[in-house]
Amino acid sequence: MQNLRNIAIIAHVDHGKTTLVDAMLQQSGTFRDNQQMAERVMDSNQLEKERGITILAKCTSIVYKDYNINIVDTPGHADFGGEVERILSMVDGVVLLVDSSEGVMPQTKFVLRKALAQGLRPIVVINKVDKPDARSEEVINETFDLFVALEASEEQCDFPILYASGRDGWASLESNVKKENLIDLFEKIVDHVKPPVEQYSDGKFRFLATMLGNDAFMGRMLTGKIYSGNVKVGDSVKVLDINSNTVEKVKITKIQTFSGVTKINTETASAGQIVVLAGCVLGTVSNTICAQDVEEPVPSTPIDPPTMSITITVNTSPLAGREGSKVTSSVIKERLEKEAESNIAIKLQQSKEKDSFEVFGRGELQLGVLIETMRREGFELSVSRPRVLFKKDKTTGDILEPIEEVQADVDDDCTGVVIAKIQNKKGEMVDMRPSGTGRTRIIFHTPTRSLIGYQGEFLTDTRGSGILSRSFNSYQKYKGEIKGRQNGVLISIGDGDAVAYALFNLEERGIMFVSPGEKVYNGMIVGEHNRDNDLPVNVLKGKQLTNIRASGSDEAIRLTPAKIMTLEQMISYIEDDELVEVTPKSLRLRKRYLDENERKRNSRKSSDFENIEAI
Repeated sequence: MQNLRNIAIIAHVDHGKTTLVDAMLQQSGTFRDNQQMAERVMDSNQLEKERGITILAKCTSIVYKDYNINIVDTPGHADFGGEVERILSMVDGVVLLVDSSEGVMPQTKFVLRKALAQGLRPIVVINKVDKPDARSEEVINETFDLFVALEASEEQCDFPILYASGRDGWASLESNVKKENLIDLFEKIVDHVKPPVEQYSDGKFRFLATMLGNDAFMGRMLTGKIYSGNVKVGDSVKVLDINSNTVEKVKITKIQTFSGVTKINTETASAGQIVVLAGCVLGTVSNTICAQDVEEPVPSTPIDPPTMSITITVNTSPLAGREGSKVTSSVIKERLEKEAESNIAIKLQQSKEKDSFEVFGRGELQLGVLIETMRREGFELSVSRPRVLFKKDKTTGDILEPIEEVQADVDDDCTGVVIAKIQNKKGEMVDMRPSGTGRTRIIFHTPTRSLIGYQGEFLTDTRGSGILSRSFNSYQKYKGEIKGRQNGVLISIGDGDAVAYALFNLEERGIMFVSPGEKVYNGMIVGEHNRDNDLPVNVLKGKQLTNIRASGSDEAIRLTPAKIMTLEQMISYIEDDELVEVTPKSLRLRKRYLDENERKRNSRKSSDFENIEAI
């Protein structure tokens, strides 16, 4: 174990974790010099490649000199914080990346707090030091202040600092010296990170599962760290849950270790190693796989609770079943249960309504990624507007709601509009300071429910130059009603194909969401009204034809292009009485009740407090 190091790369989103891992793989000899290597090779998931973000934590391994270094690349978005929380239990050290320009951000604070709580001693890497607006020394001071604010121990505060450019593949111990490679970083990992130790003196086999995968040939694959003892293929073991109950007794059918971005089979593995085990049928994340005579499970890290929920139901629109192959409630339930099992930040429960399920998660992005993944697998769904989870204080009876720390980095001339907008959403400004030439950093504590759908509005207000980051802060007393969407919607009153002539005549009524020839149905939302009320419209009405041709009046109609929204934008846009219809090929907005008379009967405004948990 002396030549083994287990580390995680942690940072705020877009601070360069995955790019740095690419460079480490390249320079450790994992890839040949002439071998084609994909950019951000660790982001293997199709959605990760499209969005340029890390969604799932992934393991890799490199060899430096005589040392085997296991590296875990973690997500940067707060929505995927559950991945970071459980991964930190596998490693013995962390590399904390901080952007030399942006500095300490909300997710930097979140991941560092988790690492310090585990007793890990971070290595701080100031990344992107070659940026023209780099301010490395200020950022180091900000980072040290953060360590102090998070009550780091004296040993943790004595962190080594490196200056790096992950994109160009170099790191240096000196701020003014550009190196040719990452040798300084490799050396610091070897020197600063302690080798794993056997955490139980009895030498009996114990393994804590932190990631769950499936293989077409080997079945369930559990990734985690061996805390004590040894294991070999064919060993009889048992699986314990967190309450010491035996889940199952199985034989280990395969053991795999990491080598670069691939897995290799091995016959045995010992304490300290991060490995993949096959053979379990029921074993899952947070379970302990251990020797038959072990009675107590390995303690697993408690995960922060979800703060938001959506309702997923079967697709009941007139166009249901035309594009997807998985449309029944039983298939949808099975898929959601599988997701909740492998992703411990997601919870699932049956809803009161027929064929519907309540899915609890960390935020719009996490829930949006789940729905997009299911959509690509052939599912058809209807999705409700996200709702935050309220709590009730048992002693005072007060309703409590989740509050997020919001950090806005904007140009100086945009500060006024951003402050006004967030204060209208019951946000409270707690700090404001310069963050580089012509830029200001503003920090707010804002109710989660008022931030649903705010990202697009923020980018418009800051002309695309603003950076908005957020992370869960605390539960606080309910802040009162917050005004939702300002405009009503245009609702189709018929079934058929949208007609250009009808859309052209409706343009003065608002912004259209559909194009000519697109399938529409009664109750489907086809546009946004320019007033605050909903308006039923006919988008199927063609031009009255006569045998008289008027000069100049029959020219081609020039339509304003329809507004196209992403899945997350749609989920954030809808109100409580509306749904997003999701199919493999289409995304549509609709009213929950398609019939106008039924909508009037059910027009009661839903209460904020549908999801309350006593604390």
